[in-house]
Amino acid sequence: MVVSQRISLVTIGAFDLPTLRNFYQSLGWEESETSSDSYAVFKTAGVLLSLFPLEELAKDAGIEFQLSTESYRPITLAINLDHPEQVDSTIDKIREANGKILREPSDAFWGGRTAYFSDPENNLWEVAWNPTAVFDERGAMISF
Repeated sequence: MVVSQRISLVTIGAFDLPTLRNFYQSLGWEESETSSDSYAVFKTAGVLLSLFPLEELAKDAGIEFQLSTESYRPITLAINLDHPEQVDSTIDKIREANGKILREPSDAFWGGRTAYFSDPENNLWEVAWNPTAVFDERGAMISF
């Protein structure tokens, strides 16, 4: 037996669930029917993105987190797009939603276009267009 090679759910431990939920809602992201007052699940093309109170996540995992809202998390999530101009328009929408723009859109040395932002709790996101990216019919990136 092998471990299934898939990522089906990404969970961000939230310091302030209502604020973080509101940010992703302001991007126009749709929540799934499994969301509740204490848990948010957003539909994406590839995986589900969930927001779960950090203290509950730590309890569930049986560990203790040493994080603060002032520091960046040691992981980057990415939104890969179909066209280079979408990087700029996506960053404009994120700016309108009060996302913190860390790096303005620019052409990348590898031939694409990229930018970075963080959400209200300093989770890092890259917004990118990669000319070699291949997406499936749902919009999930399957290779690059």
